[in-house]
Amino acid sequence: MKVTVENKKGLNKNLKVFIDKKTMSTHMDQKYEEIKGTVNLKGFRPGKVPKEILKRQFGKAVFGEVLDKVIKDSSTKALQENNIKPAGQPKLDLKTYGEDKDLEYIISVTELPKVEVKPIENIKFDEYLVKIDEAEANKRIKEIAKNQPNFKEAPKDTIAKEGDLVAFDYNATIDDKPFKGGEGKNTQLTLGKDLFLKGFDKQLMGVKVGDEKTIEATLPENFPEKELINKKAKFKCKITILKNPEPVKIDDEFAKNFGAKDLKDLKSLISKQINDEYKNSLERFSKNQILKEIEKFNIKDIPENLIDEEIKILSQGMSEEDAKKSRKNFEEIAKKRIKVGLVLNEFGEQNQIKVTEQELQAEVQKQIRMMPGQEKMVMDFYQKNPSALSSLRGTVYEEKILKLIKEKAKPNKKEVSKEEAEKILKQSQMQEYSHSNDGKEKTEKKVEAKKTSMNKTKTKTSKTKSPVKKTKKVSKK
Repeated sequence: MKVTVENKKGLNKNLKVFIDKKTMSTHMDQKYEEIKGTVNLKGFRPGKVPKEILKRQFGKAVFGEVLDKVIKDSSTKALQENNIKPAGQPKLDLKTYGEDKDLEYIISVTELPKVEVKPIENIKFDEYLVKIDEAEANKRIKEIAKNQPNFKEAPKDTIAKEGDLVAFDYNATIDDKPFKGGEGKNTQLTLGKDLFLKGFDKQLMGVKVGDEKTIEATLPENFPEKELINKKAKFKCKITILKNPEPVKIDDEFAKNFGAKDLKDLKSLISKQINDEYKNSLERFSKNQILKEIEKFNIKDIPENLIDEEIKILSQGMSEEDAKKSRKNFEEIAKKRIKVGLVLNEFGEQNQIKVTEQELQAEVQKQIRMMPGQEKMVMDFYQKNPSALSSLRGTVYEEKILKLIKEKAKPNKKEVSKEEAEKILKQSQMQEYSHSNDGKEKTEKKVEAKKTSMNKTKTKTSKTKSPVKKTKKVSKK
């Protein structure tokens, strides 16, 4: 194989690939040998069909397969040997081909620009530790205790009020007729929470132990007997128990109920929990700082085909007229995102960052846990949508890259209070809102609506394995 690089214009290159007819004939002979053992022709034993017979019967099909494989393999090798990473799918132009002929074709390719990632080590970002004082931990523990009340038997003739625990037996009817599911024994309600049927609690206010009271309520949408949904029912209730709430004593025994050794240990666990809640949000803030810094990196040439592709994504759902008006603004956004993707991908490749199958499946499980009750639907979604799984791989890949950047870059470590953390996050949200409403409201709203999907494609520049395979912006390792 002979490869000549021609017509160098910036990122655009033409590669002339030449393979002599002797090499092509060798590939053809190998293919005939491969199919010989599988062909059954009348008058010939399996594996003994002469090549000339095979050529007459299957010549065109064999040549088509050989040509396709040779082009795929040789074009990949040509790009790799010349250190060219395509920004998109290369175009192939066959000049000479045919049985007993030389093969000559041109690969027209737009190359990904060279990216300098050394400045990454000089990136500065804020890394926060939230200091939680004891008063904040005590406040959270009191809230927990408030939601875990104890109840004590109410004195005789006590009238039920909000917050009390009421137990009752009931028989229910619709149009004076009993129905399936219309009986209950020792049903317990904490009045005011409205957890049984809408408006039921309110009608129990003022009852005493031993009272009988008929309560009217509408059966809910999730009632098991479908034909009775939204029907009005009458519940004849017999009050059997009435208990008043009493404050929970916050002590070592209380703490042990939550898996802590003692109250001091519980306070420590609660402080860590609050810290972690803010830590996740502040880490996203730090990540955005890093991405903003990467946007400032200088990349001289950005491939036009990648810009066009990104603009198409940004303008999805817009009319042709609106998309045209917004093009200039979209072009700037596209360039920033492509630049970030190129830098992150180059950094990932240089540091041999890859996403293992175990890491990908762990992320799938994480997505499943985020949607309780819909686990099967989420699993089916990823199994039936390879592009969604690929996008998820890209997200994991980006997170691994950013984690390594944070380790190599220069953080400004700051210890802040909970109040200061809230202020930082609020300012961050305001800045993002301001950025998305800077006089281009219509355009930017479209952009904001696409942020979720765009975040997953932001870093998709690809390490090419075959020029026939289209390359996006970041490879999913």
